[in-house]
Amino acid sequence: TLNAAQAYLVNDLYLKYIRPDTKGKKLSIVNYITGITIVLISIFIGILIKNIDSILKWIVNALWASYIASNVLKWYWWRFNGKGYFWGMVTGLVPAMVFARFVPDKYMLYLFPVILIISLAGSLLGTLLSPATEEKTLIGFYKSVRPWGFWKPIHEKVISLYPDFRKNTDFKRDMFNILVGIIWQTALVALPIYVVLLKHTYWAVALAIIIICSIILKKTWWDRLSD
Repeated sequence: TLNAAQAYLVNDLYLKYIRPDTKGKKLSIVNYITGITIVLISIFIGILIKNIDSILKWIVNALWASYIASNVLKWYWWRFNGKGYFWGMVTGLVPAMVFARFVPDKYMLYLFPVILIISLAGSLLGTLLSPATEEKTLIGFYKSVRPWGFWKPIHEKVISLYPDFRKNTDFKRDMFNILVGIIWQTALVALPIYVVLLKHTYWAVALAIIIICSIILKKTWWDRLSD
């Protein structure tokens, strides 16, 4: 999360709008300052939080709902653009912040679909009311990433330019890898928690799951990246 926030601030804001020519040592300094600032702000917010349970309920039930639409559409719909991503995030974050202020923690779960629908509407409106991404960018992305989803117009243009191109037909394998990856990542989070709590049986099971999932992903994902 720290790396993502730092990348957004430095690459998407600082380098794009403030100092596009920043390079080398100066850019490294900006990265360090940004990272330290984010950590300090996070610590301050942590001091103000009542307890872990309350903030996790907000993150899982409200905050996640606010960016699911944007982060799904960006992979599977060719027409989705930066404006759609921005407005999807904003229209989801604003009600999430409002609900966090006025709605009791125990009711946050029930607001998940509400925030998701609002964010989805913002994503669609932001996209359809703004120009599409440049065709050259879409073609380059589709050709290198080969996403599955609603990419037919771009697929046809890629085929016309590169007749030997083959679209992604590994939907089942991809979904299997996602399932294994979710289990793997969950075990990675659980392992250090059980170690700290001295739950020896539990952390041993988590470690075993991590090893098994790593072996599976090595064979079904990593070894096939060159394809």
